[in-house]
Amino acid sequence: MSRRLDFALPVKADKVPAGPDWFHEVKYDGYRLQVIREGDRVRLITKGGMDYTKRFPWIAEVALKIRQTRFVIDGEAVLLGVDGISDFDGLHSGKHNAEVQLYAFDMLAGDGDDMRKLPLSMRKANLARLLRGRSEGIFVAPFEQGEVGPKLFEAACRMGLEGLVSKHRERRYTAGRCNHWIKVKNRSHPAYRRVQDQF
Repeated sequence: MSRRLDFALPVKADKVPAGPDWFHEVKYDGYRLQVIREGDRVRLITKGGMDYTKRFPWIAEVALKIRQTRFVIDGEAVLLGVDGISDFDGLHSGKHNAEVQLYAFDMLAGDGDDMRKLPLSMRKANLARLLRGRSEGIFVAPFEQGEVGPKLFEAACRMGLEGLVSKHRERRYTAGRCNHWIKVKNRSHPAYRRVQDQF
């Protein structure tokens, strides 16, 4: 399982789901990446198939330090400002590549096993075990579960964040646009007006 796998992509919506079976993650403004490790080789591959391994050395170095030697994780490469908010302009400039980190939110394979058929709740548990103790370079994106989604979205907007992605906890990882990943954007955030999904 050392190849790039097809990405799951959220569908856009105007409203955050509020049911008990939804996980809600902050939408970070960065580049979507898969981190693919096979033994002593690591690759960082974008949605468009570009290889960013050399571009983001911190992520690649941390991936090589993880005890497990074969895995595929999905996440967002971000440059965090001093306020802890992702800085897309700084990321896009290429001037701070050595500082770019990965917010990991899914695990697609581990030890050669394909995990995409597992429910999200189990994939996240596996991801947490894989990255236990990691606080820099690559770390687990925090999430909240259940009815708090709409209030969490309001808070994210007040903080100037891009929005939320809500994911159904029982669903498998599905390539392409999937209605169990729902993206709701902060209309006042710069990313709302930017051409999206170019990487």
